[in-house]
Amino acid sequence: MTKAVIALSNVSLTLGQGASEVHVLKDVSLEVRSGETAGIVGPSGSGKSTLLMVVAGLEKVDSGTVAIAGETINGWSEDRIAAFRGKNVGIVFQSFHLIPNMTALENVAVPLELAGHHEPFTVAERELAAVGLDHRLTHYPGELSGGEQQRVAIARALAPDPKILIADEPTGNLDQATGRQIADLLFAKARERGMTLMLVTHDPSLAARCSRQIAMRSGRIETAATEPAANTAVPAE
Repeated sequence: MTKAVIALSNVSLTLGQGASEVHVLKDVSLEVRSGETAGIVGPSGSGKSTLLMVVAGLEKVDSGTVAIAGETINGWSEDRIAAFRGKNVGIVFQSFHLIPNMTALENVAVPLELAGHHEPFTVAERELAAVGLDHRLTHYPGELSGGEQQRVAIARALAPDPKILIADEPTGNLDQATGRQIADLLFAKARERGMTLMLVTHDPSLAARCSRQIAMRSGRIETAATEPAANTAVPAE
């Protein structure tokens, strides 16, 4: 059996204090195998995005064990987690999170530079070409459409060649046609590179394309069954 690249065991997490305290995750246990595509679904406030942040090491849990790419990251320092995340986990957000005064090429290259990569701009150019933006290298985010900005964000996430790609509502800010193109791109890149793709979505059609759906409610996992994936073929461009 393929080894789990994400393994959470009895994970709980509380945010806020006093009257504003919220138990966001409650005794969550989950394994996601290498190369699997997992869609996290559920109502707003069910803990979906927080679960992704735990996998990315951006939220520290109160209890339980978090093992990512074979490493148990509980108790690690922020610097150690950041360095580990930079090599193993790519993140795509709904709101793109691009730096407005940097070009597409610079936005993709900067994380590589910070990680000490010896050819950050060469890799950045290659990744932008891979998402169909080799003609937009010197354009700033404000000069790009929403779909193009999300492609830059995907190129940035893919540049370190991570084992895991996580996406939080990656099509949420896009129209239906553009969202479909971005979904096609995410699934295609995950398949080409053998990455594990874990995404949060309110879109049933996007969740249905995953090989597995993980349903959450009130901070708990209700179901995590493997289901037949819908057609994830990418149409010719």
